[in-house]
Amino acid sequence: MEIEVLYFASLAERTGRRSETVSIDAEATVESLWSALEGRHRALAALSFRPLAACDRAWAAWDAPLAGVREVAFVPPVSGG
Repeated sequence: MEIEVLYFASLAERTGRRSETVSIDAEATVESLWSALEGRHRALAALSFRPLAACDRAWAAWDAPLAGVREVAFVPPVSGG
């Protein structure tokens, strides 16, 4: 199945793109998708943090299944003050 992956902020800078379409297995989870993306974009594998994930615009856990999901967004952690 195909899924649209969105990258925000420093993740977009590291990948050189804001989005891409990725083919995944029907049993994929957010975590397995991220692992595949790390293999595709070596700059992601070097991150010292784990980004937040949203599936179809709702925050998701790393073990969330992707069956039926159309879009996954990855957002670096943010802080404010």
